This record gives sequence, structure tokens and C-alpha cells, in this order.
Amino acid sequence: MLIAHVLQDKGGAVHTLAAEATLQEAAELLHKRKVGALVVLDGGDVVIGVFSERDVVRELARGGAEALNAKVSSAMSRQVVTAGLQETVDEGLARMTDRRIRHLPVLESGKLIGIVSIGDLVKHRIAAAEAESAAMQAYIATH
Repeated sequence: MLIAHVLQDKGGAVHTLAAEATLQEAAELLHKRKVGALVVLDGGDVVIGVFSERDVVRELARGGAEALNAKVSSAMSRQVVTAGLQETVDEGLARMTDRRIRHLPVLESGKLIGIVSIGDLVKHRIAAAEAESAAMQAYIATH
């Protein structure tokens, strides 16, 4: 199964924000959109970072409530790991596990077209395993 199939099922909605936004604004957007991460754009459509719930917690632990006034650019992950549409779910899961990340922005020709979470990929991997199991059971039952 490909990342493209996951995006077909879940849709291509990506919640973004500017690097100049405050951590307070980012936390409010994470809560409002019910997502675990936001893709940070350069003011145009170029991905320059990912800001997650984990980043909020880390900054609050370091700086207390005052940290909420800091800019997202000071707390976001700058080394963005991305995926392409033709990559497999297993490749995405392996990359996420190796890099200890939970979200992969999906790019096509350098343009942001979606985002997948580790939960999205695990869900599709389980569905594929269940379908394979059902097919094997049906095959065995008829032979």
C-alpha cells in the first residue's frame, strides 16, 4: 500500500501556520483543529518546519508560561522529514520509527499536498493485514 492510498482515504487537508506565530497561537490551533502537528511555512508555500504538541510541552517545561509568547520558529523541528506519494506505508513507518517522529508532510514536486501521522499509517497497515488474513481464510475454506 502506498502513501498515495492513505491520502486518498484521509484527504489532503494540512493545517499550517507561519513561523512568526506564537506558541500560544500554535497551541490554540492544534487544539481547535484536533491535530498533533502543524506544518510551518515560510510565508509562501515552502515547508520550513513542523510544530507538534511535543514542541509545546518541551518549551513550557523549559520556560514556563512565558514560553507561550515565543515564536514558533524558535521551537519547531527544522529538519523536516517528508514522504512522497509513491512511497510505501512500510517505508513511511520505518522512517518515522528510525527518526522518532509522528508526522510526515507529503510532497509532490516539492509542493505540500498532505500529511500523514503514524496512526494513519498503522491503521492502513492493520487493514491490509486483516484483508490478507480474510483472503487466506476464504482460500483455505474453499480448498
